[in-house]
Amino acid sequence: MAAQGTWTIIFEDKKINKQSGDGAGTYIIDDNTFWGQSKFSNIWAIQYGTSVTSDEVEYRDTTPHSSFADANIGDISQFINKWDAAHLARLQSEWDSNNVEGETEAEKIARLGARPTSYSS
Repeated sequence: MAAQGTWTIIFEDKKINKQSGDGAGTYIIDDNTFWGQSKFSNIWAIQYGTSVTSDEVEYRDTTPHSSFADANIGDISQFINKWDAAHLARLQSEWDSNNVEGETEAEKIARLGARPTSYSS
């Protein structure tokens, strides 16, 4: 891939990486049904949101790199939604485990804010 994108998707490793912004990081999405879709069978990796849009999708075989739109695999939101769900689960887990002995729920909410119920990139 010639340019780093806002999002990197690595099919072999089932990884979705948000390169920058709030919550930037990588999640492994262990969902074989999602990754096993036939439309993904020849894709190795995606760099989405690059400055070189003709080089966003890398294939497993000798197919030339292509733009995300030309790959005809649907919208980027299918990947972002998976990442957002994983990130929300992490935020909720961190909130759930951030306890102070003897603290009431109201005190915890005052200290941390309400437990996260949604996340959107």
